[in-house]
Amino acid sequence: MSASGIRAGGATVSPGRRLARKAQRSSVFAVLARLGFAVSGVLHVIVGVIAISVALAAEESGAASASGGGSNAATSRPGPGSSGAAGRADETGALASLTATPLGYALLWAVVIGLAALGTWQVTQAILVREDDRRRAIVRRVMEGSKALVFLVVAGSALIFALGGHSSAARTIHALSVGAIRTPGGAVALVAAGLLVLAVGITFAYRGVTADFRRDIHVPEGLPGKLTVAVGVLGHVAKGIALGIVGVLLGIAAVTADASQATGMDGALRALVALPFGGVLLHVVGVGLIAYGAYALVRAPTARL
Repeated sequence: MSASGIRAGGATVSPGRRLARKAQRSSVFAVLARLGFAVSGVLHVIVGVIAISVALAAEESGAASASGGGSNAATSRPGPGSSGAAGRADETGALASLTATPLGYALLWAVVIGLAALGTWQVTQAILVREDDRRRAIVRRVMEGSKALVFLVVAGSALIFALGGHSSAARTIHALSVGAIRTPGGAVALVAAGLLVLAVGITFAYRGVTADFRRDIHVPEGLPGKLTVAVGVLGHVAKGIALGIVGVLLGIAAVTADASQATGMDGALRALVALPFGGVLLHVVGVGLIAYGAYALVRAPTARL
């Protein structure tokens, strides 16, 4: 045995890898990680429903404007300091919506526990990445680590709501972007963050188009399997589009030194409305996010852990 690890099969195993392997062998840990997939699915469904409601509001506002009345307030992006969290098409909007349900706080604690476990599981996945190519190993670790960070951040937001507080992803991203822009070299870091989010979005879209996500689950036989693949394809592509827009907006904020351009999922989805046929695209993305939520719910019991 060396000071930094033990030897197994002729190779040195670090304490971190040993701990990660031990964690992944825990049946309790696996059950909690599966709970994480389930609550993630519920949150995606809620975000998708909110996105569709934003698209419908945009259509109504456009019709009102065309007839000479009304305003486009329903389609405008809430400011970073806005407190109307329940209307946001992002995770904090979904969490705020849960608090209004009869079992809201019980569900919030389920989100906290499930996503914290799933985020920790993703950390073990990053630690246990095995690739002969060092560059590919680094890329995979970054991707797994990014997913872990997202799950843990949402778990933290859910904890704030569960304890009676309030949280806003848009406000957090805006504050971090302002700090980055005002810090020497911070704009470069913001561009890098935007490129990372864009890369994650492209990866999601690629995995959807190629149905590569099938490696992550035990695909059911027959019609249930075909439906699972179908919602997985639509869901991954839709989420990829949404994340790609977030990455682009972060890059624009860095290049223009305008932190108001930096936004999360809610701002990215609302930005679609301004595009030609944006309302239709937002409907499609909303349905896609609901599909991704359905896929995550199916993944909960079928995931290869």
